[in-house]
Amino acid sequence: MKSSRGQARHPRGLDPLATDSLRPCNICTRTTALVDHLRESWQGTYLGITEFVSHPLGVSLLQLTAVRVHAVAVPVHIPTRISTRVLSAREYLVIEIEADDLVGIGYSYIGTRGAAALAEAVREILSPIVLASDPTDILGVYDRLYQETLLTGRRGMMIRALSAIDIALWDLAGKRRNAPLAELLGGCIRAVPAYASGGYYRGDESAAAQIVAEEIEENRRQGFRDHKIKVGGLSIAGDADRVAAGIAAIGPEGRLALDANNAYPNAHEALRAIRAFERAAGDHGLWWMEEPLSPDDIAGHAELARAVETPIATGEIAQTRYEFRALIETKAADILQPDAGVLGGISEWIRVARTAESFQIPVAPHWHANLHVHLAAASPNALTVEHFDLSKDIYNFEELVTPDSRLIASEGKVICPDRPGLGIEIDHDALSRFAITR
Repeated sequence: MKSSRGQARHPRGLDPLATDSLRPCNICTRTTALVDHLRESWQGTYLGITEFVSHPLGVSLLQLTAVRVHAVAVPVHIPTRISTRVLSAREYLVIEIEADDLVGIGYSYIGTRGAAALAEAVREILSPIVLASDPTDILGVYDRLYQETLLTGRRGMMIRALSAIDIALWDLAGKRRNAPLAELLGGCIRAVPAYASGGYYRGDESAAAQIVAEEIEENRRQGFRDHKIKVGGLSIAGDADRVAAGIAAIGPEGRLALDANNAYPNAHEALRAIRAFERAAGDHGLWWMEEPLSPDDIAGHAELARAVETPIATGEIAQTRYEFRALIETKAADILQPDAGVLGGISEWIRVARTAESFQIPVAPHWHANLHVHLAAASPNALTVEHFDLSKDIYNFEELVTPDSRLIASEGKVICPDRPGLGIEIDHDALSRFAITR
């Protein structure tokens, strides 16, 4: 049985080294015995065994050699806030998984605190499971990690850590096959529509509308037609002025989305705000209204989706396919915003996007354009990708990436890289410079 790239696969899809495979075939049993013998004869040293041992049907016995975990905090130099918090630094978890002289890179945004604590949890709880697994069995690794963390995880930071591991394994898979992630997932190398994200609260509040207009004008100079700004951080009237200024600045062809970051306490207050913003936008209308309520208020989002003309978007904090199932079942979102660094990695993102496609729901992935450009290129229902210019000093993950491997944006699109895997290279000097030390 051959894959599309000519690599042989096990006829029943079983992992010859997995302890939980059901009724392995005789070939796998003999192979497992051979590997066990070699492990014992080498006194437990298994490094390099793939140089001369392989499954009789061609399945690679790839061996992991290291899982490196980094917790970093990249400063935000300009005083910045959203509706619910002030930003002074962005903390990221970066994971490198090494096998056969290749390194898979995975990462997740953790928030403004917590990356160091999560890194310790990864080393203690997750890394041993990864090191004992077949890295080509990406979905199997995800299932084992999720099962192991039922008590310590299921949601929250541990799922973000699982996300970073899953992303690293997919990056490794792309590098082993010398294929970009987009192609690995059934897509192609192409330019993907993107919008300029920003409109955070900065500077003098009395000049808030002017600041929004100036930022959008700069976005347009960079070739972006579509934009997003924050709301929920001022009074409804104050934010409506910012919306009106944004609409005036985007021109007749542009679109403006709004992001409340869970600002409003209930659907009634959110409805008042949305209707005020719709009036401020006039006949131009709004592209979407994002996260008006707590992510736990699924019923409230569904109520808003029924009540307003502007599409309701949510899902950036939702985790696992189970939470997205609830959003779909209750019709709580017109646009879903899965984040592969949050919900469980690439494996879970693809499940969510394919399910959404079945219900004709578009997806607009949150953040991480370097990663999501590949997923969007492989997803027919991907609407757009969120892009932050590094000079805005807001989303600053690319401070950790070598300049040559940073994402290219042009004429309102981001260019899917043709390099293997994610196509990014980590700047290890930057990792050291921004490392969190205790």
